[in-house]
Amino acid sequence: MLYSPAFRFPGRRPTGAKLALKPFHVWGIRVRLQVSNRLRDLALFDLALDSKLRGCDLVKLRVGDVMTASGVRSRVMVMQQKTGRPVQFEITEQARRSIAAWIDRRSLKSDDFLFPSRVRHGRPITTRQYARLVDQWVQLVGLDPAGYGTHSLRRTKVALLYKKTGNLRACQLLLGHTKLESTVRYLGVEVDDALEMSEALEL
Repeated sequence: MLYSPAFRFPGRRPTGAKLALKPFHVWGIRVRLQVSNRLRDLALFDLALDSKLRGCDLVKLRVGDVMTASGVRSRVMVMQQKTGRPVQFEITEQARRSIAAWIDRRSLKSDDFLFPSRVRHGRPITTRQYARLVDQWVQLVGLDPAGYGTHSLRRTKVALLYKKTGNLRACQLLLGHTKLESTVRYLGVEVDDALEMSEALEL
C-alpha cells in the first residue's frame, strides 16, 4: 500500500505552494465584498494583491505607511520583517479607493494600525485571522480553501506579470526576494516553462 499523508492524517490541510488567483477570481471576490459592504475585507484584499507582502508585514501596516494628508499614496516602501530589506509596491486606484473608504469608516489616525484587531486593543489583526479571511474570500467564488492561502494573494500579480513578460528580475524586486533562485522556486517557473514546451510538441 502506498503511503498517503492524507490517509495518515485525515483532515489535515495540504501543504506546499498555494495557487495564485485568476483575474476572474479577483473580480468575483471584489464584487462580493463590495455588495456585502465589507469595507475592511475589501481594503485588505486589494492591498494584499497590490503590495505582494507576506502576511506578517501586511497586518502590521499603519495608516501613516499608506496615507498622507493629501490621500492614499500611489507608491509605498516598507521594511520586510523576514529579510530586513526594504521593498516598494504600488497602490492602484481601486485599492486607494477601498483603503480610503475603510480609513474614513473607522476614523483611523496616522499612527493606528490599518487593520486593527477587534478584540486586542491597540494591536493589528493576527496573521491567523488574515488567513481565515482568505479562506472565506476564496470560498465566495467557489474555490477550495485547501489550495489557497495568504501566499495566493502575494503571488497573484507577479504570476501574471511573469506569464506576460517572462521578466524574473521584475518579479524578484516586487516580491522583495534577495536571490533570484528564491523567485524561481516561489513562482515554480521552471516547471511551468517545461510543461508549456512539452504541450507545444505534437507527436
